[in-house]
Amino acid sequence: MDIRKIKKLIELIDETGVAEIEIKEGEESVRISRNSNNPVAMAPMMMPQQFAMPQAVHGVPDSESKADAAPELSGYVVKAPMVGTMYTSPSPGSKAFVDIGQSVEEGDTLCIIEAMKMMNQIEADKSGKVKARLVENGQPVEFGQPIFIIE
Repeated sequence: MDIRKIKKLIELIDETGVAEIEIKEGEESVRISRNSNNPVAMAPMMMPQQFAMPQAVHGVPDSESKADAAPELSGYVVKAPMVGTMYTSPSPGSKAFVDIGQSVEEGDTLCIIEAMKMMNQIEADKSGKVKARLVENGQPVEFGQPIFIIE
C-alpha cells in the first residue's frame, strides 16, 4: 500500500475523531488506531435479561408511564441505521459527541455504532437541539430503533 494513502488515512482519523480504521486492498491491509497505548475496552457479553428496555430514558423522568412519555418525546426522531453497539464518545473516557440540550447542525456526529468491528459515525439528519438520548453508552441497538430526539 502506498505511504501517501496511509498518510491520508491518518489525516482522516484525526479530522473525524474515529478511534480505529482498517483497510484491505487485495492481500495488503493496514490498521490505524488512536491511543494504541490505552487498553482496548471490550463490550461485555450480554445476558438475555440485559436486553430488557430501560424503565426511563434520558430526558424523561422515571415516574412517567409509557403513555405519558409519548407526548414528551415529540420532535424529530433519529433512528439507528444498523444493528450494533452505540457509543456516545469516540473513545472510552472521552467527552460525548453531544449532550442533552446541545444544539446540533445537520451533519454533526451524534454517536458511533459499532457493527462487525467497524465504527460508523451517525450524523444528525436535521439541525436543532438534542432533546433526548434514548440509548445508553455501550448498549445494543436494532435497525430502526430510535436513538435521539432532536427538537
